[in-house]
Amino acid sequence: MQASRRTFLKRSALATAGGLLLGGQAVAKSRRRDGGPVVNPHAHWFPEEWMKLVETEGGPYNIKMRREGPAWRLESPKLTVTMQPEYFDLNQRLQKMDQQGVDVQAMSLTNPMVDWAPPDLGLKLAQSYNDACSAAHKAHPTRFLGLATLPMQAPALAVQEMERCSKLPGIRGICVSTYPAEKELDFAGFQPIFAVCERLGWCVFLHPVNTIGADRLGRFYLRNLLGNPYDNGIAAAYLIFGGVLDMFPKLDVCLPHSGGTLPWVIGRMDQGVRVRPELKHMKKPASAYLERFYYDTIVHDDVALLHLIREVGVDRMVIGDDYPFDMGYEKPVDAVERLKGISTAEKDRILGGNAARILHIAK
Repeated sequence: MQASRRTFLKRSALATAGGLLLGGQAVAKSRRRDGGPVVNPHAHWFPEEWMKLVETEGGPYNIKMRREGPAWRLESPKLTVTMQPEYFDLNQRLQKMDQQGVDVQAMSLTNPMVDWAPPDLGLKLAQSYNDACSAAHKAHPTRFLGLATLPMQAPALAVQEMERCSKLPGIRGICVSTYPAEKELDFAGFQPIFAVCERLGWCVFLHPVNTIGADRLGRFYLRNLLGNPYDNGIAAAYLIFGGVLDMFPKLDVCLPHSGGTLPWVIGRMDQGVRVRPELKHMKKPASAYLERFYYDTIVHDDVALLHLIREVGVDRMVIGDDYPFDMGYEKPVDAVERLKGISTAEKDRILGGNAARILHIAK
């Protein structure tokens, strides 16, 4: 932990001059001082072709989707939401990104994912989503990338879909729930998926879907306020204590919601490694793994965000806005630019330099 703080004080590596390119095209009017694109890897999208497929196929599995005027209505055992056009309309999304000063979004699916379906349907849904992401990239190559959705209930099919997606323009990683197919992330069946990610250089973006403690978090929107950060911390703990990060030393994992509980309970986790027989297999303290993750900025507290940056290092931070959901940032760029005590070059890293690296946006 002290090493991370010392490293933070030293870090002010200047970003490469001249800006970055996406799809061979320069990104103009960047809010970054070094001219590179502002890159947001935490934004969600529900393409209409995917929703139409859910409408047709989801009913027998208690997942209902229907059109309601200009919106779509999703009803599932875990979630009921009216999806207004900003959930699926790319033109509205582009307008919002321009207002925010965001140049590039890496779009991903969230609740209800595709884990609820039988394997063949899960694969069909995943293919529909991933094809739509690639089509969005081809239509707007300087603005959109995709994080692939996978049928995690069938790891062999998930690997098959990853290999297919590796040939699709614009797919640069995967989005997986923090409890995919109701299994923890150290489940041995997921190892081939992580192996393909490591080989392809794809990041794994972990997002809560059906969070822990639903029986106690039903009121006051606690399912999101507390459940999402708790689930981020649990998922990270299984990757650390379950040996996944040791098994795949080059695997990049991105945690939304500023890592959830992980950074704030890391001292307790270190104490557990020191004293608990359940963790006697650990060769390093849990805090040694903090710099194996990337963390987005969605914590809604400048003091907490600065503390996180000091704990994990500026090179592990990316922006996020959780678009189009209201628990994200309305102005994600402003949330970084107003921070005190970090340099312009460091802010540029957070605004896009780090995300460009893990999403393979070429210089």
